[in-house]
Amino acid sequence: MGNKVKKIGLVGGTGPESTLMYYKELNGRIDDASENSEMPEIAIESVNFRKVWGMVERSEYNELSDHLTDLINNLKASGAEVISLTAVTMHIVFDEIRKKTGCDLIGIPEAVSEYALSKGYKKVGLLGTVFTMEKDYMKKPFLDSGIGVYVPNEEEKALIGKRILEELEKGIVKESTLKEFQDIIGRMRKDHSIEAVILGCTELPLLLNRDNCPVDVLDSVEIHINKLIEEAVV
Repeated sequence: MGNKVKKIGLVGGTGPESTLMYYKELNGRIDDASENSEMPEIAIESVNFRKVWGMVERSEYNELSDHLTDLINNLKASGAEVISLTAVTMHIVFDEIRKKTGCDLIGIPEAVSEYALSKGYKKVGLLGTVFTMEKDYMKKPFLDSGIGVYVPNEEEKALIGKRILEELEKGIVKESTLKEFQDIIGRMRKDHSIEAVILGCTELPLLLNRDNCPVDVLDSVEIHINKLIEEAVV
């Protein structure tokens, strides 16, 4: 463990449950790694989830990137040196906000794809919001690395999106929902020979983990947090 921890800035609130995970894990892991001598300074700009989700649904991407840019600039002004978004869906405008802020943001898709490549996976499944499953922002780093990415069918996508918004975003975890997701992943393993599944929504680890998933798990929260710690601790 080094003797300096850079201040961490998070754009949170998308949703509150995943932001809580980031806050707790960053504090706990850095404290443990430093043998209880260092805990990070963390600044959080918490968005109005309903407002930004509405922007995504209406494809108001310029407005969304402008709004997130303002929040990231606030984090920079607070002295944060390691800055990131805590939601995969917000990465739909990641390239734009990186350009507008001039900030070397630590992206979730890049961090998870690097990890998957290091593990030698050739075919992976992707679960997340409907936007994450249908758009390319999460898939592109994997495809660029030669890793095949498979998504659920249309009916399964709708079900997953509904469960995320109506349950997981509110911290509600049901056994019946776990069974539904396990069945979907099992079907993808049978049809596409996936070796692992990307938990491409930062609330999904509330439901799925290595112990209850039919294939290996690429936990975007865990992988991203490890990357943030790697960048923050010097």
